[in-house]
Amino acid sequence: MSLPQRKIIHVDMDAFYASVEQMDFPELKGKPLAVGGSNTRGVVSAASYEARKFGVRSAMSGIQAKKNCPELIFVSPRFDRYKEISKKIRRIFFDYTDLVEPLSLDEAYLDVTVNKKNNPSASMLAQEIRQRIFDEVGLTASAGISINKFVAKIASDFNKPNGQKTVTPEEVEPFLDLLDIKKFYGIGKVTTKKFYQLGIFTGFDLKQKSLEYLEKHFKNSAQYYFNISRGIHNSSVKTNKVVKSFGAEHTFNENLSSEIYMEERLLQIAIELEKRMQKSKVSGKTITLKIKYSDFSIQTRSKTLHYYISDKHLLFDVAKELLYQERLKNSVRLLGISVNNLNNEKPKTKEIPKSVSVQLQFNFKE
Repeated sequence: MSLPQRKIIHVDMDAFYASVEQMDFPELKGKPLAVGGSNTRGVVSAASYEARKFGVRSAMSGIQAKKNCPELIFVSPRFDRYKEISKKIRRIFFDYTDLVEPLSLDEAYLDVTVNKKNNPSASMLAQEIRQRIFDEVGLTASAGISINKFVAKIASDFNKPNGQKTVTPEEVEPFLDLLDIKKFYGIGKVTTKKFYQLGIFTGFDLKQKSLEYLEKHFKNSAQYYFNISRGIHNSSVKTNKVVKSFGAEHTFNENLSSEIYMEERLLQIAIELEKRMQKSKVSGKTITLKIKYSDFSIQTRSKTLHYYISDKHLLFDVAKELLYQERLKNSVRLLGISVNNLNNEKPKTKEIPKSVSVQLQFNFKE
């Protein structure tokens, strides 16, 4: 007996952070708004649709955003408020299914193949969920509906804001055939450029390539690309998603050029990272130092230990060793520390006692 065709909804809030600010402060409605910093080191976290018309986007520097839109209004993020609203939205999701996989505060996958409303129409359920979010929370959401998470995610972008798109089983391949490869979820700018150089511009172009051809050019990712061009994506909606990494980073008010001046910042980052990890009761083996230079290029340096750590002093010791592993290429605008290879994924190993002084030696290879 074959399993029923899955019915997956991807719900994505419209300009979530900016929309919350416009809801809470009506004087901001209809105006170009950016959540983030406008100073020389500021970065846009989110932009309202009024601001997006001027080319303002998330991750853009505040200075550039202001150049694009001189009338742009900046507000500081209020993450506690965004989390509060997100919890209300998720409670609505759970009225329809227990199979909910949050991706972030503002989006989630819902498996409604079997649902609490006994409604066979995923499209009607998506419409009802979006209406309830608007009525009960005051914000608009968009949705994509299809047979798997990959297609549903892409579809949710098609009729934004405040819209939805359903891609039925028989429409999946024709839908993907016409799609520009850069719109495939999970394919970034670098990979898109490589596809273009190979003459692969659409889903149809990708589907014409054999698995052997893709293995030659994309190695371990070949099977994934081969499958998604045919609408094959079997990943289930994960209700208890395991966190695979923790991190913290800081952008400096002024670029730093000496490692000595960076040590104090690294310790502050390690203290913040320890708080986050201990709150979740996890430790990790692989520590990565992220360095963003003044020219915005990024370098990472990593080391995997034989034991799990989460203590701020040990995190700092590892990060400091990595910092001095080789000369810096330029002045530095950002430092970050992240930890993965966590003990929530593997059998726990005894953690190094905090009172023990550990000397760590590294042979770093980029």
